[in-house]
Amino acid sequence: MFEQIGKDLMQAMKAREQAKMRALQGIKAQLLLLRTEKGSSTEISAADELKVLQRMAKQRRDSLEIFEKESRLDLAQKEKEELEVIELYLPKQLSDAELKDKISEIINKLGVNSAAQIGMVMGAASKELSGLADGKRISEVAKQLLNQG
Repeated sequence: MFEQIGKDLMQAMKAREQAKMRALQGIKAQLLLLRTEKGSSTEISAADELKVLQRMAKQRRDSLEIFEKESRLDLAQKEKEELEVIELYLPKQLSDAELKDKISEIINKLGVNSAAQIGMVMGAASKELSGLADGKRISEVAKQLLNQG
């Protein structure tokens, strides 16, 4: 993925796409930081790269939410543009219906029947749905399903 980011960054520079350049430079910087932390001789896995991108996407979503609440539409727009670029490199996220079905399956598989056992559901769901849904969405759907039952 690191090489692909570099190629895409060069294309964005040539096309003078400021928002894409900004986002790709951020991604590349985070991936370089990860390589430095792991040691230059260690190859970083696709899972590690995915975690970096997920963290960056979450940061952008959180910032976007704050900027919109504060009516800072200029900053919100920048975050939104960067988030769109980051999401190009992430696996397709589950729709609300798909997420609800998956979590229902997990709840049934675990035999959970009360909201007090949400920790078990979150542990299994976070593992199984990693990269396919944001933890906040997983938590909201799990709570909703457990409170219904």
